[in-house]
Amino acid sequence: MPTKNRNSEQHPDLESVMFTEAQIKKRVRELAREIRKVYGGGEFTIISIINGAVMFTADLMREIDNPVRLDCVRISSYGNRTTSVGTPQIVSSLTIDIARRHVLLIDDILDTGKTITLVSGLIMKLGPASLRTCVLLDKVGRRQVPFDADFVGFKIPDKFVIGYGLDFAERYRNLPCIGVLSPRLQNPPEWA
Repeated sequence: MPTKNRNSEQHPDLESVMFTEAQIKKRVRELAREIRKVYGGGEFTIISIINGAVMFTADLMREIDNPVRLDCVRISSYGNRTTSVGTPQIVSSLTIDIARRHVLLIDDILDTGKTITLVSGLIMKLGPASLRTCVLLDKVGRRQVPFDADFVGFKIPDKFVIGYGLDFAERYRNLPCIGVLSPRLQNPPEWA
């Protein structure tokens, strides 16, 4: 029996596909080259904001041959909504020492700017040698706190996107593409 190509059909909960799996892979490779150019062959520490950036971070790390250390920060900011619930909350913080180390902070999406500003502030208090930021998606139109990432995968319009680590109510992270969540699902009753 032939196997179904997972890219042959659009997921029924997507209004549209914004970036295909192939487009994402290509851009991740390009970002890795940009990052290697800045860091040369030197060691740096990657801090990933999870859960959203887990896929992006893993794929990006596979494209970088520098010696890297990895830590994660868990933040809660959306809950089961399509808009931020206010001030992001740190759920789990860093476990490794980053003092006098070069740090690259990675997030899936730069939206209001609140999350990356909060985490950047936390990192800076720990005395790194340098801090740079990398985001897969930059939704400039939603910015509430001024912030520009050093490395940006794609700039996107003000649409609620899911897939490739991005979720809605902890669902859809496993989609290989990034797409716009269907409007019929954006304000549903509480998930069962």
